[in-house]
Amino acid sequence: MKLIGSPNSPFARKVSILLIEKGLPYEWIADMPFAPDTRVPEFNPLGKVPALLTDSGRTLFDSRVIVEYLETLPPRDAFIPTDDAGRIEVKRWEALADGCIDAQAVIVFERRRTDPATISQSWIAWQSAKIDRSLAEMSRELGSARWCYGDRITLADIAVVSALGHLDLRLKEFPWRDRHPNLVAHFDRMHERPSVAETMPPGP
Repeated sequence: MKLIGSPNSPFARKVSILLIEKGLPYEWIADMPFAPDTRVPEFNPLGKVPALLTDSGRTLFDSRVIVEYLETLPPRDAFIPTDDAGRIEVKRWEALADGCIDAQAVIVFERRRTDPATISQSWIAWQSAKIDRSLAEMSRELGSARWCYGDRITLADIAVVSALGHLDLRLKEFPWRDRHPNLVAHFDRMHERPSVAETMPPGP
């Protein structure tokens, strides 16, 4: 398998962590979607990363689709529960973390406008509120538990650490560490895992 992604993409990181956790061999292909010579559209017509080229030659895109595919490979159902209730809970966590990343990305791109006068502070504030609410919900749901769901690592934990890592990388001003110490503890525990430590975004 080949995983196409940009080094700082939290969605590509989510997929990379899962690949490593499952012990699935893959080749990492670094590509920036906005680079003039990018090949990303060859793998994803939407021009976004990550994209996965499977051993059969099929290309998959969108991190949520990719992780679903990876869970069909042995060891099966290791990171998304097989029971309906557990599956929905883990996918809810993933949706929350992914939505938090989406809001972060909007802020980053808004701030990159070439004309500072066109930057919308109200738009940034709206996205910031989404991040605040998503972090508060993560913190509330996690409580004093070690894992986001159940008694072992799941896709939920992988999605959350990817979201928090991107926040540290791109929006350092967010005081999430002061507000949510339980998320800090979870984040630090996750970074003890080789899969998480090996996929640290290089930044900036």
